[in-house]
Amino acid sequence: MSTTDERTSSTGPAFADRADERLVEDSSPGALLRGFLRRMRSGDLGMVPVIVGLVVIWAVFYAQNPRFLSSRNLVELSLDSATIGMISVGIVLVLLLGEIDLSVGSVSGLGGSILAVLLVYQGWPLLTAILAALACGIAIGVLYGLLYTRFGVPSFVITLAGLLALLGVQLAVLGSNGTVNLPGDSWIIKFANFWFLPDWASYALAVAAGAIYFAGRVVTIRRRRSLNLSAPSILSVAVRAGLLVVGLVAMAYYLNIDRGIGYMPLLWVLVIVLMDQLLRRTTWGRHVYAVGGNEEAARRAGIAVDRVYLSVFALASMFAALGGVLAAGRLQSVAQSSGGTDTNLMAIAAAVIGGVSLFGGRGSAFAALLGMLVLQSITSGLNLIGVAAEIRYIVTGAVLLLAVTIDSLSRRARKSSGRF
Repeated sequence: MSTTDERTSSTGPAFADRADERLVEDSSPGALLRGFLRRMRSGDLGMVPVIVGLVVIWAVFYAQNPRFLSSRNLVELSLDSATIGMISVGIVLVLLLGEIDLSVGSVSGLGGSILAVLLVYQGWPLLTAILAALACGIAIGVLYGLLYTRFGVPSFVITLAGLLALLGVQLAVLGSNGTVNLPGDSWIIKFANFWFLPDWASYALAVAAGAIYFAGRVVTIRRRRSLNLSAPSILSVAVRAGLLVVGLVAMAYYLNIDRGIGYMPLLWVLVIVLMDQLLRRTTWGRHVYAVGGNEEAARRAGIAVDRVYLSVFALASMFAALGGVLAAGRLQSVAQSSGGTDTNLMAIAAAVIGGVSLFGGRGSAFAALLGMLVLQSITSGLNLIGVAAEIRYIVTGAVLLLAVTIDSLSRRARKSSGRF
């Protein structure tokens, strides 16, 4: 009897994916742990470094000032993270292609300016003004994509030029006043500052998230088994779904001690979940990873590479404009400095710190969430303990350098172990 026959007769039917460990779906807690350790040894760190870093940062600041983990401070942290965090979602997509967008700050400032001018000076309905700002962002991204795909201009140069040019356009849009205050009764201000989920709705949302996760995983298990592929047990998925619900309910309960879960952070998280599903479960998402991993191989495989670049640049600029709209609502005004200062650097740093590789092809949409929480936690914690602003920039730069170093070392480890 052959080895394959022995394995089949002693352990049941052999799964077709057992020959390649990268395709195996862990089917038990022990297998899950062994698979995790195997990936760690081979340099496939995923989001482990940023999660560990976030826990350490929270522990350090809590030890310095217990107010850091108070419900009120965490609610404020979530509100402050959502604006630049939304911009960072687009940066994640661009970095997955191995490219860069240095103009997202200017695009966000221009998006907020268009919203304010159309709403206050032109009398447009708020929703129409928002759509106009988003359309402008998409048009900018399409222009970037055309310059990149048709003329081969490096994205660094294109977006650097865009940073400068769009800053001029923003100043022209705002005009001589320089600052535009949004109407106090505008719902975008309420959405960004004062609208929170009722307590019961936050708990219902937590239960719904667990149910959706469970249902989705069950569908995946049945599909994998029908294709003779390994799959986890229903019981293990149920346990994970239960733990997810418990964690989300606990988080909702703690935030509800103050004001609860804001509509704006909720929108940000929902966008991240949606983009994660698109990246992992659609043909377009697989093409994004393929192009970022090896453009020439993707082209030879029949992937429409130019369309991938166009779509990603358009989405990145749209998310930047949306971040500018949310920032305008959060600050209740738009000025010539909107989208400036460290907006670009924070959005890019959040994606990198969150685990997206600068070399392309590796990362997750959730990098925008975790990376932004790290940066905003540093800012909030240092402010609470009374550290000067210049120290924040030094610490942020050090964290960014550490994240890139870890990415480079893990990439080297993957190469040495035959994983790319």
